Amino acid sequence: MDSPLPFDRPRWTTPRIAAVCLLLAWPPLAARAGDGPGSTLREAAPRSLLIGCGASSQDVRDATISAIIARQFNCLTADNEMMPAMLVDEKGHYDFAQVDIIESFARGHGMPFYGHMLLWHHLSRDWLFKDAAGQPLPREQALNNLRNYIQTVAGHYRGKVKAWDVVNEALSDQDGEYLRDTPARRAIGDDFIAKAFAFAHEADPGAELYYNDYNIELPAKRAKALRLLRSLRDAGVRIDAVGIQGHWHLDWPKVSVMADAIREFTAAGFPVMVTELDVDVLPRTASGADLVSVEHGPNPYPQGLPDEMQQRLAARYREIFEALLQPPGVTMITFWGPDDARTWLNEFPVKHRTNYPLLFDRTAEPKPALRSVVEVLRAAQHRDEVR
Repeated sequence: MDSPLPFDRPRWTTPRIAAVCLLLAWPPLAARAGDGPGSTLREAAPRSLLIGCGASSQDVRDATISAIIARQFNCLTADNEMMPAMLVDEKGHYDFAQVDIIESFARGHGMPFYGHMLLWHHLSRDWLFKDAAGQPLPREQALNNLRNYIQTVAGHYRGKVKAWDVVNEALSDQDGEYLRDTPARRAIGDDFIAKAFAFAHEADPGAELYYNDYNIELPAKRAKALRLLRSLRDAGVRIDAVGIQGHWHLDWPKVSVMADAIREFTAAGFPVMVTELDVDVLPRTASGADLVSVEHGPNPYPQGLPDEMQQRLAARYREIFEALLQPPGVTMITFWGPDDARTWLNEFPVKHRTNYPLLFDRTAEPKPALRSVVEVLRAAQHRDEVR
C-alpha cells in the first residue's frame, strides 16, 4: 500500500500561507466553526477529557484545516505518517521530517501529542520479521530488529509524546483464536507484545503506553483484550490504558455495549481511551477495521449527505458521547481525521466512495453532528462543575 489515504484538498501553496495569517489574526474567520464561547469541542469538554483528532503533516500545513484543529481540539495524534512503513524504508533508513511537522504543531499549540503506532502488521517493513525468502527470522534477530526500531522511533520523540499506541490490533477476530497470526508473532512468539512494551518503556520511560484495537468493546473480543492486558500487567510490563478505536456505524454497536466495555476495562484497572472515532454512514457487511476486508457496494451520496442522514449522524454522535461520558467514562476521545475530505473510510471497506463520518464536511464546514457533540460535552462539563 503505497498511499494509504487519498487527499482531495489542494496542496500547500503561497496563497494558503497568507491565509494562515488571516485566520490567526482575524477571529471571525477562525471562529466560523463555532457560535461563541463554549461552542467548540475543546471549550465544551470537561477538564478531565482530552478531545483530539488524528492529523497528517498536510493537515497542519493547510490553512483552513490547521485553524480548525487548533480551535476545536486539545490533543493531537499523528496518523499514517507515524506508522512503521512511513518512518523507515526497505534499507533501514529513517525519515522523521513529516511527523516532526505534526509534533511541532502540537507543541506550538500546547496540545499533548500521541504516537500511533510502534508495532502493527499492516504498513510495516518485511525486514523487521522476515528473511529474503519471506520466512520468519530467527527469534533473536527479530527481537533485535524490533528493539532497534522502537528505540530509534520512541527515542527520537522521547519526552515529546504523551502516550504511545505500542501494539495495534494483535488480537484475533476468529472465535477460539487468541492472538492474530502476524509476522512478529511467527518470528518471536507470543511474547512479542510484552517485548514491544518493554522496549517502548526503555526508550521513553516518561510516556504512557497503550494497547490499541478495534471491536474490543464487543464481549467476545473484550474477553481476549482483558486476558492480554492482565497478562502484561502480571508479567510486570508497564501498561497504562487500553485504546478502543471506535470505528462504529450508524446502528452498530449498541451504546450499552460501549458503556459495559468501559466499565469492565476500568474495573480491571485499565483506563479507556477512544483513539480513532468515526461513524460510517454507508452500507457495509463487515464491522471493524481489518484492512484485508475489501467489499463491493454502492456509493449512495456522491454529491453530499442528505439532511435526513445528517440528522441520523447527529443523533448517533449524541448517544455515543452520552455513553462514553457516563461514569467512569473515558479520558481521551480522538476523531480519526479532522474532516470528511480525507477520511480513510472513503477507501474502506469499499474503494472510491464518498463518506461522511466526522464532524466537519468535505469543505471543512461544521455538520449538525458537531452541535450534538458540543451539547453533550457542555452537559458533562456542567455536571463536573456542580459536583
